[in-house]
Amino acid sequence: MERPQHYRFHQGQKALPFTADEYEARLAKLRASMAEKGIDACVLTSMHNAAYYSGFLYCAFGRPYGLVVTATDNVTFSAGIDAAQPWRRSHGDNITFTDWERNNYWRAVLSVTGSGKTIGYEADHLTIYQMGLMDEFLAPKTKINIAPTTMLHRMHKSTAEIALIRAGAQTADVGGYAIRDAIKAGVREIDVAMAGRDAMELEIAKRFPDAEYRDTWVWFQSGINTDGAHNPVTSRALERGDILSLNTFPMISGYYTALERTLFVQEVDPASLKIWEANVAAHEYGMSLLKPGVSCAEVTDKINTFFAERNLLQYRTFGYGHSFGVLSHYYGREAGLELREDVDTVLEVGMVISMEPMLTIADGKPGAGGYREHDILVITEDGNDNITGYPYGPDFNVVG
Repeated sequence: MERPQHYRFHQGQKALPFTADEYEARLAKLRASMAEKGIDACVLTSMHNAAYYSGFLYCAFGRPYGLVVTATDNVTFSAGIDAAQPWRRSHGDNITFTDWERNNYWRAVLSVTGSGKTIGYEADHLTIYQMGLMDEFLAPKTKINIAPTTMLHRMHKSTAEIALIRAGAQTADVGGYAIRDAIKAGVREIDVAMAGRDAMELEIAKRFPDAEYRDTWVWFQSGINTDGAHNPVTSRALERGDILSLNTFPMISGYYTALERTLFVQEVDPASLKIWEANVAAHEYGMSLLKPGVSCAEVTDKINTFFAERNLLQYRTFGYGHSFGVLSHYYGREAGLELREDVDTVLEVGMVISMEPMLTIADGKPGAGGYREHDILVITEDGNDNITGYPYGPDFNVVG
């Protein structure tokens, strides 16, 4: 029996989060950048770029996946174990590579790119090992890092993207309310987190009946576990007076949104209330700064000054916000749109960014714990549109 190195297996109906016109508009921008840089073919290997330009969010499980874009073609590449699902979830063509012979992935890619071409690649994603294979099989005339260009494309959201992100923010609110209802002294972090996750997955299924359901999660932290923003859920039982950190993350077709709030169980002590109110004030001040024409560094500097004037800057732990879109805790990030001192990107209409100041007070000190509020804002011509609905602050979030 002759076994192929790669083949096409297409069956079923296409099911994508956006219209064909939306993907063609994204591909047109990429092809314009390719023409400007003299790139013959882009070999996009990251989950976020493959999903952004094709709709296909792959599950690698140790295998290489990707998308090739040329002046005329756009083709995703997937392993035989996925059968036709990648084609159904891809705008454009899909080629399946087989496991019968090592490196059939690169032979499949070569069948679209051709040999000796100028190749665009993602220097922030392609491993040294895979780079060697790309050089061996594609024999590129030259290679150009396309990652910074694609990041700029992703930072500017279309009307359709903003609509999806808005739905995600509303879903995050649903999870937030479910978590609030589940909070009681004696309940474990994991029990509260599951209530929020389940509520969001049901909401996504209601809003997007043709979507794939995966990756939605909750980080719900209590007490000392609130000291870090990304601390995982534990089985710690909540106690009266505990500081809590509510973090809901619905994932819709690779698009990440979030809601993050500080809460307390039943009561909040005076020292904690003072820190909490200061962080809320910084949150409100920061949101007022987000408008077209201001740079990320300028916003950061002003919030730094706000905290320094209150002798709180030393408790800041990270930047004040970041972009949204095709990203996740395990893939993708638009690092060019973060509220940090070293990011000079100027905010423009159509960008989507969070405001999320956080102060962490060490355990054993008055007001100990991590305080964080997080809203998602769409930059508009006259300022911003806050698409997060769940309330912040002590009036609503002393619960249980």
